[in-house]
Amino acid sequence: MSFNDLPQGTDNVLLDLGFDDAEELTAKAALALKLNALIDQRGLNQMAVATITGMTQPKVSQIRRYKLQNISLERLMQALVSLDQQVEIVVRPARRAHAPGITVAA
Repeated sequence: MSFNDLPQGTDNVLLDLGFDDAEELTAKAALALKLNALIDQRGLNQMAVATITGMTQPKVSQIRRYKLQNISLERLMQALVSLDQQVEIVVRPARRAHAPGITVAA
């Protein structure tokens, strides 16, 4: 097999691996990354984060470990708002150069 015979990848490794919900998982990971960075910057423990966000400590623990299967996008966005962040959702037509999809910039 030559280099040219290899399948062409995308910029989303989860999509390349065949995950059906790759876009949602990527969005969740981006939000969790930002949430975890805020937690670290503020020096908060999991109980403090649970109190601030209204989540349970086990849910916070899941986010801290990026175990996001049972955490909704909405819940992650609400947690960021609880930590004084502005979350914006932008909907616009897909351009020809970009395929339709979900993008999260955190």
